[in-house]
Amino acid sequence: MPAQPRPGARRTDPVQRLRAICLALPEASEKISHGEPVWRAGAGKIFAMLDDHHHRAPHLSVWLAAPPGAQEALVESDPRRFFRPPYVGPYGWIGVVLDHRPSWAQVAALVEQAYRHVAVPKLCAQLDARG
Repeated sequence: MPAQPRPGARRTDPVQRLRAICLALPEASEKISHGEPVWRAGAGKIFAMLDDHHHRAPHLSVWLAAPPGAQEALVESDPRRFFRPPYVGPYGWIGVVLDHRPSWAQVAALVEQAYRHVAVPKLCAQLDARG
């Protein structure tokens, strides 16, 4: 059973927690695009995008680049936590709901997978070297 927060203790802001996960990756950078933060692998491609109820979405979520087949497997495994996001969903990206007590270990693993999916080999090697 997960530990319950102390009475009066502030919960970690999910956006700040996601930001820390993304920016911990080698040469990851954050920029604002269409009013929301996006994270890039070095100067390269976007690997994660925040969706803070954009276009009246029912939840706070992150959209992540994903390898072929990952989107279908995750959505099928838990459609309340994972979804096919608009715009990038047809390209295999996965949406991960963040405002209903996500497994942050799973979010971190999916963020790393997204990063590796778009990052150049040099950046993946830096990540591997960290152990």
